[in-house]
Amino acid sequence: MRDLERRYQKLLWAYPAGYRQARGAEIVCTYLDLAGPDRRWPSILDVTDVLAGGVRERLRAAGAADLLPGVRLAAVLSFLTATALAGFWAAAEVVTTSDTWGAPSFGPFATTGIVVWACWLLAAVVHVVAPARVHVAIGLALSITAAVVSVAALFDLPRPYLFVLVPQASLGILALAIRPYTARRHRLMPLATASAAALIAVGVLSGRSTWFYRFSYGAAFLPEASAALLLTAMLTAAVLSLRGDARGLWALLVLFTPVGLLALYPLTENIAPAVGAGYADFRVITATAAIIFLLGGTTLAVALTIRVRSSAAANTPALPVHEPCPNCGK
Repeated sequence: MRDLERRYQKLLWAYPAGYRQARGAEIVCTYLDLAGPDRRWPSILDVTDVLAGGVRERLRAAGAADLLPGVRLAAVLSFLTATALAGFWAAAEVVTTSDTWGAPSFGPFATTGIVVWACWLLAAVVHVVAPARVHVAIGLALSITAAVVSVAALFDLPRPYLFVLVPQASLGILALAIRPYTARRHRLMPLATASAAALIAVGVLSGRSTWFYRFSYGAAFLPEASAALLLTAMLTAAVLSLRGDARGLWALLVLFTPVGLLALYPLTENIAPAVGAGYADFRVITATAAIIFLLGGTTLAVALTIRVRSSAAANTPALPVHEPCPNCGK
């Protein structure tokens, strides 16, 4: 047995045992046929594909097959929000100006955030013109979002606050589940929302100082984005539920974490006095973010457990009812 074949077979443990026995050999042969003659390890795309297929089959076997469509719906809403924020902040990087206090800047831009937002806008363009590459573009944007923190610290450059980078990263991670091949008019929506958000930023922030812009990162606009995302998800869930479609409810549960992270600034400002802190310092911010992740994950896990148990109960054959004998009564 070749090393590559053995490694593909190990990946198949992502699938339920019954599915592995029935389709395992077929799946491995398919991947081997598509692999190059010199390949010794499965590619990252193949590993992702196998793991995603395994999760999908396990959810189907557990009676929660509609979770993945809900995640894809949440990915669409996340990508729309991420690109809208990128359009807003990219315009803000350009239209705000340094004031007499000598606010630090990044060349003609307010901060190094312009690189981050440009990558997210590039992902929106790639989604339209080359949908097969959209996940690569989102991955690049996520990498730049994470890297800007260390790069800015290394070269002493201004950067966006973590209040905005952390929720942007959470939206991007969820956006990786987006389906690349959809109708062109649907793929145009992130680019359209980004353009509209950029026009709003020009109207709101034009002529403002860079200090105001940097402060407004967490204080002024992200809570509104959080509320808009939450209301959109709730409305979508309500409309789909009326049609007997549970995708919207799953999408709402999945979006709880990014919604909470978008509201991280006001949450920490209210929590800090309650825990005896004078202001929202790094410990308060970190603890609040951790609680948001914990609550979001716990809520989704509880909902999934309830769904699995209800499906199992529905599929359990009912015990035969013993009818008493009409003669002896036993």
